[in-house]
Amino acid sequence: MTILTDPKDIMQVLEDSKSVAVIGFHPDEVKAAHYVPEYLDRQGYKVYGVNPALASRHVSAFNHPVVASLAELNVPIDVVEVFRRSNRVREHLPDILGMNPLPKVVWLQLGIRDDAVAAELSARGIMVIQDRCMLSDHRQYL
Repeated sequence: MTILTDPKDIMQVLEDSKSVAVIGFHPDEVKAAHYVPEYLDRQGYKVYGVNPALASRHVSAFNHPVVASLAELNVPIDVVEVFRRSNRVREHLPDILGMNPLPKVVWLQLGIRDDAVAAELSARGIMVIQDRCMLSDHRQYL
C-alpha cells in the first residue's frame, strides 16, 4: 500500500506536483477549502476547483472555471485534494478512478481519513496522503 507519511515523501510530492484539483472547493475565504487552494495558487500550482453547486452557478477560481466533476478537467492532474467529510470520500472514488491519466496522489486534508478508499487508490498505483494539511506541509517542508 502506498500511504505516504514520511516527511521526505510528502516533501517530494509537494516539489514534484504542478497541478491540484480541489474536490469540495468553497468560495468562502475563511474556509480551509478556499484559503488552502488559494495559498497553493500563490505558490505557483495550477489549481482547479471541483464543486457541482458552484459549477452550476458558473463560478471561476484561480483563472479556471469551477467544474462539477474531475471528468470535466481536460488537463493532467498531479494531486486530487479532498475537502469532504471522511464519510463522503468514497463517493468520489469512481470520479478519481475515471480520470485519464490517473492522478499521482490523492491528498485527504487534515481531519479526513478513509483507510478502505486509501487502499483501493493505492492498489491502482495512486499514492495517498491522509489527515494532513497541504498548506501546513508546504510551509513546513518547502
